[in-house]
Amino acid sequence: MQGILREYSWPALFSVLLHGALAAALVLMTMITTTRSPTTLQPVPINAVVVSTQVLHAAERERERERERIAAEASAAAAQAAREAHAVEEAASADEAKAAAAAKAADEAKAAEAAKAANDVKAAEEARAAAAREAEEAERQAEARKAAEAKQAAEAKQAAEAKQAAEAKRAADERARQEREAELRRQMAEEEHVSAVEASPLRDRYVASLRNRIQNAWIKPPSARVGVDCLVEVTQVPGGEVTNARVTQCNGDAAVRQSIENAVYRASPLPDPPDPALFQRNFAFRFKPDE
Repeated sequence: MQGILREYSWPALFSVLLHGALAAALVLMTMITTTRSPTTLQPVPINAVVVSTQVLHAAERERERERERIAAEASAAAAQAAREAHAVEEAASADEAKAAAAAKAADEAKAAEAAKAANDVKAAEEARAAAAREAEEAERQAEARKAAEAKQAAEAKQAAEAKQAAEAKRAADERARQEREAELRRQMAEEEHVSAVEASPLRDRYVASLRNRIQNAWIKPPSARVGVDCLVEVTQVPGGEVTNARVTQCNGDAAVRQSIENAVYRASPLPDPPDPALFQRNFAFRFKPDE
């Protein structure tokens, strides 16, 4: 319907205007006819019939009514044309309003679609950003867990190593303590044994055997007098081998001293003690060959 009105709106408007113009022309002609003065005519001799004044008035009234009818019809036609023109204008205005509304609706729809697309893009970007943040947070938490686990493992390892070191130290301290105690007991037992051996006749017999061995190896020099008495210091190693011999005090001359030291070296290796506790690396004895 709207398409038909748009297609025939101008022809209809033209038809309405044409009818209005015709009606206006009829009204104008009628008004001119009623106002025109009668034309002066030369009297012509005619044969006339006398007409009553009433008949003339009636004819005049008839013409007046005809003029009013024609004017009314022209006015009605003009009003109808105006109404039709107004209707066409209203229809055209309605069409224009509908077209404007449709264009506005289309624009609004396009704007809504564009806004929706923009919102969708923004939502997608926000979703990607949120996913990236979640992934970054998950990675950070994973790294934090790894760091915490590594720290915990390192602390556990350090604690285990510290515990192991402490236990090893305690064990070493205990072994050292036991060794010290054992060494102390050994030394005490050895000292007790040495004391017991030295207090026994074995020491005297061992010293006598050393003295006899050295004196038997002594070669008496010509300058030696009767009653030689010298103090001799001897150093030996296990097995009795003499490493050093020195006369410190002696009533003889240098030849006597040297002869005694030579006798000590010739007596090497010295006799083993009857008990290992009697062995002394450094010992001293009185050299008295005349007794």
